[in-house]
Amino acid sequence: MVTPNYGETVRLTVAQAVVKYIAAQYSVSDGVRKRFIPAAMGIFGHGNVAGLGQALDQLSDELPFVQGRNEQALGHAATAFAKHTRRTQAIAVTASIGPGALNLVTAAGTATVNRIPLLLLPGDTYATRRQGPVLQQLENPSAPDLTVNDAFRPVARFFDRINRPEQLLYSLPKAFRVLENPVETGAVVISLPQDVQSHGRWADNTDIAKLDRKAPFAAQSQALTKLQKLQQQSSRPRTH
Repeated sequence: MVTPNYGETVRLTVAQAVVKYIAAQYSVSDGVRKRFIPAAMGIFGHGNVAGLGQALDQLSDELPFVQGRNEQALGHAATAFAKHTRRTQAIAVTASIGPGALNLVTAAGTATVNRIPLLLLPGDTYATRRQGPVLQQLENPSAPDLTVNDAFRPVARFFDRINRPEQLLYSLPKAFRVLENPVETGAVVISLPQDVQSHGRWADNTDIAKLDRKAPFAAQSQALTKLQKLQQQSSRPRTH
């Protein structure tokens, strides 16, 4: 049996892959390059401490973490930070499944209505479902695939629940495309089931390579500058 060569790989848990990907995103605005997500904030509970909590602790040099006391306040603080930086940067916020995650819904709605980038990483119920509802999780007996995190759907610009590690390859790039797009930006929710957060998988290093993203309105500004130069060079400039 021949083992395919995909280049250099590294074994990561889902939570570690999420943290590394977030830490590798940069924005470029007016020639200034900066971290798009410079830090994460949140409160740990049974829904996010074992997976995402471990990853944030192990990778604290790459993505600093700020411990909070109220999820809704953290969400609003992250929104204020993104507005202050003129959408060139945003903050990731995590919370446990249950009331902790629900406390972020108002902040998500505020960010979406005002088109301000906000990345939310709430924990979710076990993907295997064998454990059933535990502690403060809410349950709908008629729909086992429905969790409290589905409350984010009406107020989020992008929502996805990661039930398999390979889904990150689609969802993370899509999430950041929404975050950095001035037309689409708002709350982006990546829901992470408790057990899936700790699932390990080999990943290609190119999937988490550092990426530069043009900050909101940077593309329009560059286009206007180019148009201005073309008009100056033209003998008979015309603008429609």
